Amino acid sequence: MKPFGAYEGIAVPLLRNNIDTDAIIPSREMRQVSKKGLGTGLFAGWRYLNTDREARALNPDFVLNQPQYAAAGILLAGANFGCGSSREHAVWALLEYGFRAVIAPGFGSIFYHNAMRNGLLPIRLPEAAILNLCNADAARLTIDLHNTTVATATGLSYRFEIEPLYRDLLLQGMDAIDLTLQRQDAIEKFQARDRQQRSWAYLR
Repeated sequence: MKPFGAYEGIAVPLLRNNIDTDAIIPSREMRQVSKKGLGTGLFAGWRYLNTDREARALNPDFVLNQPQYAAAGILLAGANFGCGSSREHAVWALLEYGFRAVIAPGFGSIFYHNAMRNGLLPIRLPEAAILNLCNADAARLTIDLHNTTVATATGLSYRFEIEPLYRDLLLQGMDAIDLTLQRQDAIEKFQARDRQQRSWAYLR
């Protein structure tokens, strides 16, 4: 995963409550198990005027299709973002599209942890703070994970909370497997001892 330290990007407002994982990536857009190829299906039900994958027409009224948000990397959302199913594809689609962070008053529990484990930073801020960020003079925000702050170019700043373990993993660009492999020596020593004590368990 790409380490997340300080990130500056365009913030796009999608202030709808209860955006579920099927809205983030509809099931019809998931044609394969791979993490790749999901970005085009992100918010497909709102982003396109039709469902024909071969001849899609963009919905000009949907916020992601507006020119000023073409390179957005931060999503400002409503309460309970990512609720619904446990589909990890929702996080993969957001990442492939180019989002590095989602700021919302709250998240679906499974989505929240899926995001952290895949390098997408979910930030909880009060609704009033998110509205202030939407109304800020500049559309660009700076997220500093070292200092756990979100700030605008005009000086508006908010602090957020994040679990220390997830913060460290994001800063280092590590996932749970990388964390486990840091103890590779201890794992191999345990296996060597266990092979002697329970040799029958290793018979094939």
